[in-house]
Amino acid sequence: MKTSFEIKKALNNNVVIARTQENNEVVLTGKGIGFGKQTGDYIQQGNVDKFFMLVDKNEQEQYKQLVGEIDESFIAVMNDVISLIEERLNAKMDEHIHIGLTDHLHFALKRIKQGLDLKNPFLVETQTMYPTEYTVAEQVIQLISQKLSVLVPEGEIGFVALHIHSAISHKSISEINKFSQLISKLISLIEDELSVTIDRKSIDYLRLVRHLRNAIERGVNEEQVEAHEKLAKVLKEEYPLCYNLSWKLVKIMQQTLKKQFADTETVYLTMHLQRLAAK
Repeated sequence: MKTSFEIKKALNNNVVIARTQENNEVVLTGKGIGFGKQTGDYIQQGNVDKFFMLVDKNEQEQYKQLVGEIDESFIAVMNDVISLIEERLNAKMDEHIHIGLTDHLHFALKRIKQGLDLKNPFLVETQTMYPTEYTVAEQVIQLISQKLSVLVPEGEIGFVALHIHSAISHKSISEINKFSQLISKLISLIEDELSVTIDRKSIDYLRLVRHLRNAIERGVNEEQVEAHEKLAKVLKEEYPLCYNLSWKLVKIMQQTLKKQFADTETVYLTMHLQRLAAK
């Protein structure tokens, strides 16, 4: 038996709100699937390019409003974009990406047409923290540039990568941005305290960002880390500058994220900082 959907509302020629046979509300997209359709009509699944479910009622209303504001051709491009992301990552994504990424790129393209370039201050951090998402985001921007004949600034790759990471990690964009801003703040403090300038394209920078990201994730997830009391004592005596700085870094992470970090994080950080200071 073929699966069919009952139309609840056609948002435009290519997007409709429908019900499944299990009475779940879904969004259907496909070329011409809404043309001439009325409430109560049925659509066969074979005519649908993509469908997804927005469980949250507020998100349903947001998507309906968004679709009413943008060109149908752009919806078709976004279907290709999300299909590309799904294909490349082969991961279950939060359906909010249909709203968040569509809305972001819609306004980004409006800014570009107006000659406005929104700088991305965390581009390097994003590329370092989320290399897989960044690579896929590069492909997304290339696809959009080709489909819409528009030159998209490099900074948008970082923004798209964050939306992708948000979708696969099921974390909000605001939470992910907080991590990026925190890491940038920590690195600035490290450079000031150690009187060094870390090349943003160097392996040292790559390792430092990943170390800080892992420390943050351990703290957020409240992971238990094996204690190294004897090693901590030795490091405190041998490398007081790096040891004290590591404590400052951990305190900033705790205050920013409202989480308790294991004392052992200072041990790991001290060793990492000492390698930087010794260069």
